[in-house]
Order: sequence, then C-alpha cells, then structure tokens
Amino acid sequence: MFVRALIGHARAHLCAPVLDPRYHHGAPKMLLTAEHMRSLPEYFTDVPDPRRGQGRRHPLPAALAMAAGAVLCGARGYKAIAAWAADLSQQARARFRCRYRNGRYEVPSRTRFRDLLISIPPEHLDRALQGWNVQMAGADEGLALDGKTMRNALDEAGQQTHILGAVGHQSQACYTQKSRRLARRRRR
Repeated sequence: MFVRALIGHARAHLCAPVLDPRYHHGAPKMLLTAEHMRSLPEYFTDVPDPRRGQGRRHPLPAALAMAAGAVLCGARGYKAIAAWAADLSQQARARFRCRYRNGRYEVPSRTRFRDLLISIPPEHLDRALQGWNVQMAGADEGLALDGKTMRNALDEAGQQTHILGAVGHQSQACYTQKSRRLARRRRR
C-alpha cells in the first residue's frame, strides 16, 4: 500500500496561526431557527425604504432580514447572501415574509441585495439588528468592553481608527461596535 498526501505541505497549512480561507469548512456561524426567521423582519419595519415605487418588488423588511440572516450564518458578500437566500426552502421563505407570486415565494437577486444594502444608511441597519440582538440574547449581568487602535488605517487627515465593542458576559452577544478617528500620535 502506498500513501500519498492529497495536499502538499498539509502539516504546515494546518499548523499556521490562521488557516487559509480555501480550507475553511464546517458549520456556519449560526443556525437560524423558525422563530429567528419570523422575528427578524419585524425589526426592519421602521427602516425607511430608499427605493422608488416601481422598484419595490420585494418587501424591504423581508429583503433586509434575509441579508441579515445570511450574514449571521456566515455569508460574506452580495453573491453569498443571494446564494444563501436562493437555497432557502419555500417554508423558510414564508417565515421571512418573502414576495408570493405564481404559487411560490421569491427572493431578491444578487443585484437587488447589493443595490438595497448600498442605499440603506448603516445606522438604520445597526439599530434594527441591535434591537433584534437584545431581544434574542436576553439579559446579561455584565458587559465586557474591548477596544483596539488599528495600525496603518489612516484617513486623508492622518487620523487612526479606534474600535470599541461591548459584549455580554452570559450571552457572549456583541451589543454594539463603534469606531471613531483619533489623531495620530507622533513619535519623539
């Protein structure tokens, strides 16, 4: 019997501090339950719709809820969000309150997701997701705060970006993340 490695230098790949994304496999970041699917659209009902009247094929809360659900399940980018939504069963699409036409529930295309997510102000999405997160996470007795200053992330004025996040101790849920620009310190 001869044994041959399927991937050259496999040991080096597996021992690396960060695994190459080509080799990421396994379960998604989160699995959505039926309750999650039903509750997500409710939190996007207050988001103002930037689309014109003729461009409103899909309900805004349903499209944003599906995009949020896809990201929670590990999708990165518009193509992955659209693929995740297209893979939803008819029953799951009904839970998200998708558009019903010709006896089937329809989901937006990749370009519809892209156009919609680009046109919605991030503050509206953040507020909606924070509300959903608080509802799903439950009460935490304490929060952990973590802050970082990003190296080499300078804007035109030479200011660095500082990120601060708040995470619940019991639920391990991220309640909020904020960023701000700091004046770059000069070395003496």
